[in-house]
Amino acid sequence: MGHIKYASDVGAPVEVAFSYTDNHLFVPDWMFGVAEFEPASDIDQGLGAVYDTTARVALWHPKTACEITEYRRNVVIGYTLRGRLSGTLTLRFDPLGYGRSVLTSEAEYAAPRGVLGRLCTGLVDSAVRKALRRTESQLRREIEEFHGTDLVGRIA
Repeated sequence: MGHIKYASDVGAPVEVAFSYTDNHLFVPDWMFGVAEFEPASDIDQGLGAVYDTTARVALWHPKTACEITEYRRNVVIGYTLRGRLSGTLTLRFDPLGYGRSVLTSEAEYAAPRGVLGRLCTGLVDSAVRKALRRTESQLRREIEEFHGTDLVGRIA
């Protein structure tokens, strides 16, 4: 099982950062490799919400299910991909002071199996590391931009 963790400060309060991240309409804007993210059930927010996700991996566009498996308002959101692409992305939000917060991004994924898989472990680790770093930096930028607009507080 691979595990990668990054932390960065965000120029927005925890409530704003969480509100932006919690809105499924914005997920394709910040999550690296996600083209579509649509609710697959009546629940479209919070623990147990399931989404139909279309990924963008070069010319391959696999569809997979994504479920929110960890959720505490203004604290943590955990996304779990189920299907050919599988893994967990956990986003934690901690206050850092007036108007700032810490975003901690963690990814867990299954290590490649088989002889060929073991040979490609370094490539997979590198690809996941880059994808998480891009996701984290794009999410940080999007939250800060969102915080600077009049949209803050309008999205439940």
